[in-house]
Amino acid sequence: MSALASYRALLRNGPLTRLLVGEFASGIGNWLYLVALMVIIYRTSGAALLGVIGAARVLPYVLFSIPAGMIADRFDRRYVLIVSDLARGLLMLVLAWLAAVNGPPLAMVAVAVFATCFATLFYPAIGALLPSMVRDETEFGPANSAWQTLDMVAFVVGPALGGLLLVGNNLALAFLLNAVSFGVIAVVLSTLPSARPKGATAAEGAASPTAHASSSTATEAGPQEISGPASAAPKASLRRLPPRPIAGIFAIDFVSSFVSQALFTLIVILAAQVYRSGDASVGVLNAAIGVGGVIGAVSAGVLVLRRSLAPALLAGALVFGVATALLGFTHEAAVAFVLFVVAAAAAIGIDVADTTVFQRVVPDELRGRGTGAWMSITTLFSAVGSLTAPLLFVAVGLTPLMVVMGAALCAGGVAAVALMGSAAVREPTDFERQLQHAARLPVFAGLAPARLDHALRHLRAVRYHEGDVIIRQGDPAQDFYIVGDGHVTVTAQEAGSDAPRVLRHLGPDSVFGEIGLLTRAPRSATITADDDVLVLSMKGSEFVKLVTAGPGVAARFLDLYSTPAESPAVPAASTASAG
Repeated sequence: MSALASYRALLRNGPLTRLLVGEFASGIGNWLYLVALMVIIYRTSGAALLGVIGAARVLPYVLFSIPAGMIADRFDRRYVLIVSDLARGLLMLVLAWLAAVNGPPLAMVAVAVFATCFATLFYPAIGALLPSMVRDETEFGPANSAWQTLDMVAFVVGPALGGLLLVGNNLALAFLLNAVSFGVIAVVLSTLPSARPKGATAAEGAASPTAHASSSTATEAGPQEISGPASAAPKASLRRLPPRPIAGIFAIDFVSSFVSQALFTLIVILAAQVYRSGDASVGVLNAAIGVGGVIGAVSAGVLVLRRSLAPALLAGALVFGVATALLGFTHEAAVAFVLFVVAAAAAIGIDVADTTVFQRVVPDELRGRGTGAWMSITTLFSAVGSLTAPLLFVAVGLTPLMVVMGAALCAGGVAAVALMGSAAVREPTDFERQLQHAARLPVFAGLAPARLDHALRHLRAVRYHEGDVIIRQGDPAQDFYIVGDGHVTVTAQEAGSDAPRVLRHLGPDSVFGEIGLLTRAPRSATITADDDVLVLSMKGSEFVKLVTAGPGVAARFLDLYSTPAESPAVPAASTASAG
């Protein structure tokens, strides 16, 4: 499936689309609120309380993410998110009132800390809810990419709106708008299907088939599944997860989190001491992170469509590592802007791929707790990166620090891929197995593998029932077909004849429809389904490009199939064709 087709499929998923759009609006409000809060605290108390705000954003995630994950695995995840959003919305109203009456800064900090405590419920719940809303594992990656894309766009739009409010000195309005955004997403969440975890007990209610029909086969059939009666199954536990893939996920994510936060913290120092470009470049370099994040999220939407995510993870780690190392050798703000864009794009690509592997490895009933534990430890590594980066900059200097962090990223990528092993490779779907089989058919011999692989991605599966006409004699030639399952009959109506004559019978691996495409002639026969038939069809334009890409391929098709069959029935074979 192409990236465009995968995103179209996501857009047809109404509940998922509503969730993403609602959270996008909430994300804009959240960044808007943060900008306003930091400005108010700085204006009223100077820089002293800014560090407290920074710590307030980190510590609740470290302390409460694991309990929040347990809550997400016990209750309907929609309700967990609604509670989180409504509580934060009410606290935003309190902040708006404090801002309007010039309330004490410490009170505003206390309210912000309280809001962050409720925010810890959000990430485990959304991390578990999102993969349960797609059809199967093939949509894990695109959904994660769409989520990250909207999140990074919100990262750009929210502070920009905050800047406009700063110009008009309407900071209280920022908190009100954030409160409204929380109300909007709460309404959206109330319209979604039930989202109880798959391990819910009978007392809690069975999981909704609608909400959980999308869980992956690979996850359900993984090493953590215990066969036999439900009453005999041991309690689901994170300790039962395969250790090597989990270690691989953490190997790259912890390093990436540390370096990402270190770079974000160093921006002010780099702008002032290295690039000597003033305060303006601080905003520019932060914008570079936003731009790179959007590019990385969109690019990841293409990379994660592949069955194996190991190349995407390794490439992301290497690109991130090289860009980070090069930051140690430049003293030009313009060059640094480009490197920050590249680094941010690679970091988001790593996050999307890593999250997708995590969702494959961790079953639905553990995703809340898994996401909570992951969030807690990742946040801790981010905090360490933020706290130690300025100290390391002073102690060892710019170049050694950036080179070491770049090397750590490269090593983390290699270690992650080695530890994940087969967990980074998704099991092929039935359609992908059909494509793999089609690629080995003799009719495609002589074509370059890369060209054939690209062309076969344009195939689409179509199911016909007994008696259905697939192509009709005399119609314009439009598509090329491969019989996947079932059998068809080829007939032709000859001039002066009352009944059509049976030319041949075709079965699995047979192809038809190519003669009209190659000769640009109308269909020479009618193809009818004998039973339930699955065919893989390709647009005529794609087929013509395919067979003209290899020397002599089109001629071979014509030589093999341009002479009508004389026998009324030809045994099905991979070289049988008609039409």
